[in-house]
Amino acid sequence: MNRKMILAVVLLAAATALTGCRAAEVVEGEHDPRIFGATYMTRNNPYFDVLHEAIENVVEGNGDIVISRNPCQDQEKQNEQILEMLDEGIKVLFLNPVDWETVEPALKACQEKGVIVINMDTVVKNREYVASIVETDNYAAGVQCAEDMMKRLDKARIVVLDNPTQTSISNRVQGFIDTVEASAESENYKVVARKCGQGEFEDSADAMATILNRGVECEVVLGGNDPSALGALATLQQYHKDNDVLIYGIDGSPDFKSMLNLGLVTGTSGQDPRQIGEVAAQTAYDCLAGKAVEKYISIAPYMITQENLDDYEISGWGR
Repeated sequence: MNRKMILAVVLLAAATALTGCRAAEVVEGEHDPRIFGATYMTRNNPYFDVLHEAIENVVEGNGDIVISRNPCQDQEKQNEQILEMLDEGIKVLFLNPVDWETVEPALKACQEKGVIVINMDTVVKNREYVASIVETDNYAAGVQCAEDMMKRLDKARIVVLDNPTQTSISNRVQGFIDTVEASAESENYKVVARKCGQGEFEDSADAMATILNRGVECEVVLGGNDPSALGALATLQQYHKDNDVLIYGIDGSPDFKSMLNLGLVTGTSGQDPRQIGEVAAQTAYDCLAGKAVEKYISIAPYMITQENLDDYEISGWGR
């Protein structure tokens, strides 16, 4: 049985500082629809579908139009798509970059066109090109997972599935590692393998298989997001090594909470893509109105485990 089928079967069982923005002419009442652009590193993660829907609701509710592009984890393609949206006349770009650094040519093009950029979830390297950043406190999310792990285990060999080009995941991993290393029992915890899972289910499943094929043993897996953690789970199940392994994700997705409800994973630091989208959209409108907005907006994460799962809706996102 392949990995996706394993997970599908289990899921089926689960189902039975302020900055000023450029001034813009604000028209009271009716106006010609403005075009907003949105691009996310992938649409293979339902998190981004919920994020986009929240933005779309706000934009369309204001009588405007939002167009979106899916670069499929390809930064060169994302840069090209941003240029296409600039040609279509967008006034605002909602950006979740594939690569925090090599997105810069597209950011420069936006600046030259006077387009407002709202950076979401994964922070770009050069922040001068963006009007505002809206994200979950990703470092704190990693801290929460580490603290929960250390409450459960006095010592552990840890596998980390990260994505170095995605700052949200990098910051989560750093928060986790810093918390472990700062503990009085830090010598009892060791990262025995660290491999890029691209933040995707299949890539993370493959990365976990590579690690297991090297003979690596572990008691803990930290996925940089929920799809990474679920990819690891599928591989561990395939190799019959999922017993007694704590699996942590970060997102608070319905899929992960379904696995949590079955006792197959350990915990996830939750975030609310709907809230991020709504805040990002409102920030964009404040910019268009020439108002000062916060340069960095951080939203606190929250830890979800079996112990408090009843406090959350399994099929939904957020609190």
